Amino acid sequence: MRKAIAFCLMVSLFVPTIALAGLGSNKAAYQGGTTKDKDFPGAKKAVEGYLDTGDENELRFEYSLNKRNKTYSIPYKQFLDIEYGQKAGRRVGASIATAVLISPVGLFMLFSKKRKHFVTIGYIDEAGKEQVAVFELGKDIVRITLPILEARSGKKVTHQEDDKK
Repeated sequence: MRKAIAFCLMVSLFVPTIALAGLGSNKAAYQGGTTKDKDFPGAKKAVEGYLDTGDENELRFEYSLNKRNKTYSIPYKQFLDIEYGQKAGRRVGASIATAVLISPVGLFMLFSKKRKHFVTIGYIDEAGKEQVAVFELGKDIVRITLPILEARSGKKVTHQEDDKK
């Protein structure tokens, strides 16, 4: 009986934080855009990967889909505009799960907020058509990525009004 209780306690401590964790702080995720079917075939939800801003000519998003490594690239000279915005929300699901599994201690998580960072890039593709790509950025790469996008593309990042709620 003690082993079962100890096991349940260990699982309850680790599962909510792992299962409810969002995007990694140094990762990016393609959330959607006009080329999802062409460049991300079969993707039902956001596609996680890494933004590579190291190349001076193009932005690269490196990801794995259907067990194959792929790269989605946008030349900086093709950028039309760059928009940055945030979405804030409460950790309701995590706090309820923690409260049910552990104790009312999980209710303190209701006081914490999660913040998602999004960058939307409008660009012209090879065929001359206007396209858009929406990426979610991990919190550790936002301050680095935005100035690089501005410098390499020559376009100013437009900031959406922050969601303070």
